[in-house]
Amino acid sequence: MVSTLGVAVVGFGWMGRVHTQAYARVLHHFPHLAVRPELVTVAEEVPGRAEEAAAQFGFTTTARDWREVAADPRVQAVSITAPNFLHREIGVAMAEAGKHIWIEKPVGLTAEDARAVAEAVSKAGVQGTVGFNYRNAPAVAAAREIVASGEIGTVTHVRIRLFSDYAAHPEGALTWRYERERGGSGVLGDLASHGADLARFLLGDITALTADTAVFIPERARPTGATAGHTRATGGELGPVENEDYVGCLLRFASGARGVLEACRVSVGEQNNYGFEVHGTKGAVFWDFRRMGELGISRGTAYQDQAVTTHYVGPGHGEYAAFQPGSANSMGYDDLKVIEAHNFLRSIAEGTPHGATLEDAVHSATALDAMSRSVESGAWANL
Repeated sequence: MVSTLGVAVVGFGWMGRVHTQAYARVLHHFPHLAVRPELVTVAEEVPGRAEEAAAQFGFTTTARDWREVAADPRVQAVSITAPNFLHREIGVAMAEAGKHIWIEKPVGLTAEDARAVAEAVSKAGVQGTVGFNYRNAPAVAAAREIVASGEIGTVTHVRIRLFSDYAAHPEGALTWRYERERGGSGVLGDLASHGADLARFLLGDITALTADTAVFIPERARPTGATAGHTRATGGELGPVENEDYVGCLLRFASGARGVLEACRVSVGEQNNYGFEVHGTKGAVFWDFRRMGELGISRGTAYQDQAVTTHYVGPGHGEYAAFQPGSANSMGYDDLKVIEAHNFLRSIAEGTPHGATLEDAVHSATALDAMSRSVESGAWANL
């Protein structure tokens, strides 16, 4: 028997919309789920935004203050898609109120914040899922299996890149994302958090790293009204960009492998250029998010001049079969969030974690904190 689960969304910018759409679609792709999400309430402090969300998606009620959600007995599970600086407070409060949480990365501004939410979730006995969506791509699941199987030999090194132009325009508004107190560590939290998670997901624990960061657009105009996404602003008072536009990092893994992680939010000409190359003693595997259903694979016994072939993932790889019947049919970003919603709801139904957890968030945040320490000291930082 399918039971109804009252869900709420806190923060209705772009990511709140993505979570809501995932709830709406999840049973279409995973009809055997034992719980059916029911959109109970949406909380958003920007006037009118929650009401628009309710009218479009069918939330029963709206709220301006997320604390109303914590106190609402109809709500059993909450998506936390508010700005980074609110993640710890909201995450801890929702867990203490006995509500399961699906929370976006980074979980707060520091590893201490992530640990606080993880501890609250554990103590309350609720489930916690984290928005590391790129690990949900079926091709990434396939790459992980290839690495673990030894098909490419012993992994020697990996390169992970996350290049984007979402902040490349000098007229991009000085929103909370660029403030240390509210946005945290800039591109480290926005993109490198995904990179740290992918590194650990594919290769295991990171033991040490050294990093360098830079701010390339030092000033931006303050917005004159509410913003969503990456709004442009002109004519406003200029203010300083307080956190990083770029990070480059060398990694050491417990396995002995080495890695390079590089992320930038102001890369002109790069639109969501995210991916990795994993090299082993007998081969390699390559993935590009923009060609999400493809893997480049080199394997065999040639070693030198060994070819790379393109493989299209299909049913049998990750959760691909829930979306498409045969290989080379395209999936998109929103599909990855539907998989994430499925993991969240399945975790609640079964009482066992599925997908990325708060423990994974703590590991990623620990790596980000180590990057910041390394930049300050100019030395390697241990994790």
